[in-house]
Amino acid sequence: MNLILLGPPGAGKGTQAKRLEDVYGIVQLSTGDMLRAEVDSGSELGKQAKGIMEAGDLVPDALIIDMISGRIDLDDCKQGFILDGFPRTVPQADALGSMLTDKGLQIDHVIAIEADSEAVVARVTGRYTCSECGSGYHDEFQKPVKDGICDKCGSSDFTRRADDNAETVRNRLSAYEEQTAPIIAYYGEKGILKTVDGMADIDVVTAKLKEVIG
Repeated sequence: MNLILLGPPGAGKGTQAKRLEDVYGIVQLSTGDMLRAEVDSGSELGKQAKGIMEAGDLVPDALIIDMISGRIDLDDCKQGFILDGFPRTVPQADALGSMLTDKGLQIDHVIAIEADSEAVVARVTGRYTCSECGSGYHDEFQKPVKDGICDKCGSSDFTRRADDNAETVRNRLSAYEEQTAPIIAYYGEKGILKTVDGMADIDVVTAKLKEVIG
């Protein structure tokens, strides 16, 4: 089973993708995480991506498609995958469809997680991550049980993404509205699109996603 989760930055796509990964035994593929790994590695691709991502702009389509193509060929994707954060434009959706068709694959469900823009800004600017185990937290909505200590691994080392600031988030939201929202209509015409209210409680959103997937 292959899924796409759509929605603006901060709508909860990453959180929900990890939950679905556990439930269905399929692999979450976050293009953002994949690109950040390239940035951290200091590769040539990473150097190019760093400036683009920090400005809230989109990485070139061909690079992303090649990266995804290689990733889904790996054994852990044989049961399926969840694309989180891609495609973002109609041309990307077309390119993704063509690439999957060449591999004899298809997208089974496209789910749009809807969220209020100002609530998204508050969500994104307040989030941070444990540097050791990757557990996610938020200044307001999801604090560690003990202040400054990761609940999962006990580390006191946390990081915030350089692009998680209000100005960049609003740029990313603008890019989403201008370039990504049209693919909701694109997949709607294909009859595989469903929408879920991302402003609900996290557990409620998960339940709604499972209901859509069946």
